[in-house]
Order: sequence, then C-alpha cells, then structure tokens
Amino acid sequence: MEKRGKDVADLPWAHLHLPPFPQVAIRVLQLANDENAQLERLCDLISTDPAFASEVLTVANSILYAPRYPSTSVLQAVTVLGANTLQGMCITVGVRAYLGKAMSYPAMRNLWRHNLACAVIAERLAAVGLIDRDVAYTAGILHDIGRIALAVVQPKDYAALLESHRGSPVSILAGERNLFGWDHCETGIQLVGDWKLPSELEPIVSAHHDARRTDGAWNMAELIKISCRMADATGFPAFPGCETTPYSELLSELPARERRLFDSEIAPLADEVAKRIRAIECA
Repeated sequence: MEKRGKDVADLPWAHLHLPPFPQVAIRVLQLANDENAQLERLCDLISTDPAFASEVLTVANSILYAPRYPSTSVLQAVTVLGANTLQGMCITVGVRAYLGKAMSYPAMRNLWRHNLACAVIAERLAAVGLIDRDVAYTAGILHDIGRIALAVVQPKDYAALLESHRGSPVSILAGERNLFGWDHCETGIQLVGDWKLPSELEPIVSAHHDARRTDGAWNMAELIKISCRMADATGFPAFPGCETTPYSELLSELPARERRLFDSEIAPLADEVAKRIRAIECA
C-alpha cells in the first residue's frame, strides 16, 4: 500500500471534526467481544435506545434472516439469532445511521453497498473455512469505517472524489490525503483507538488494500482483503472507476480448502450478494 509522506499532514487530526459513532453500536461491539458478557446485558444495552432497538428488530425480522416466528423483543431476537449475529446487525444499523444525510448522494449509497457486499462475502468465505462467520461479517462491515467517516465529514467533496477517480482501489488514498490530510486507512486505525474498538480491527481497517501475504497466512485480515476485492468484482466497488481483479485470479489467492468449497463462478455469488443487500435496504 502506498505510504503517506511526512509532509502531507498540514492539519491536525482534530481538524476533521468527526461525529461520534452511535454509542449503542460501539458498546454492543465491545460487549460481544467479551466472552463473559451475558445476552441480557446486550439486550438491556440495545433497549436503552428505542429507535435503535426498533431498527435492529426490523432487520432481525426481515427476509434476510427469515425467522419462522417474528421477534417482538430484542431478547427474543438475540435468543433466536445469537449474540454474534446480533453484533453484526447492530453494526449494520449503526453504519447506516452514521452515514445519515450523506446517503442522499449516490456515491455514498454505493459506498454503503460496497461495505455490505464485503461483509456478505466475508461471511460466506468464513463459512467454508475455520473462521467465525459472524465475526467475519462484522469485520467486513467495519473494514471501511475510515472511509465512512470521511464521507460524513465532507459528503459533497468526497462524493465528487469518488465519482471522478479512476484507478486501482489503493490509488484513491492519495486523493483522500489531498482532500483531508488523511486517507481512509489512516482514519480507520485512528478511530479504532478513539472509539475504543477491539484492537483486532486494526489490521483490517488499516491494511485491507495491502497485497495478500505470500507466506500462506490465512486469518481475518487476509480474508477481508480478498472479500473487499471480491465486492468490487461482483459489481459493488467503493467508487465507479475502480479497477477490479478478475474473479479467477481472486479465487487463485484463496487457501486450498476455501478455493475448493467457495463459489467457483462469480454470477451466483453476485446474485446472492445483491439479494442480501436488497433485504437489508428494504428492512
């Protein structure tokens, strides 16, 4: 990944004036990361924000999860779906709420869908391997949290950059640094600290544009790198002029087990991703 030069940042981090992420979503993420956290604690936390709880219930009862019996309370939803699935739902709701009015720009809706596509693909890719699928979904939603934050700070200017830029996924970092003094990877790792998010997110938000490791390593950070590029390839790039990698090449980068069990053709994967995104957006 292209590194930031020492003379780039003329403005301090505080200049960005980033609004806070929904605190309920952050606390759910922190609690769900605690093995000793009880389901009741998670439910009580979500219920402190009635509007947030209502939206989480709407997603839980949507065709995305297709419950046999609709949940009428957060406790019922988490009992049926589990704490880790609830975590992913809360972060999805939180990111959508964080974008807020910025979603009126088509470029921001595309950015939102890129994150959803990455999350869905990460979940599916983890499911055929030995990585927790719910955690993978959450990591996928949050991999571009730095970009989401920049979008909230200056939606009009950032939308213009997204619409006009042409090049590889990593090439837009220079344009972001020119506009903000920070790129979205740098912003993401700063937010992990500022918002006290789990430290495991650091390599995910800061290095998802790095090349795949060649030592055979396969972990959450490596999975998200591939999922992000697959999101681009399936028709959900972060910006319209994004150069994509052929799907066959992306498959060749997977470990043997994942390559054997994952979707061998892009069309069924793209259809499934689009279906999941529609379900979330209609919820």
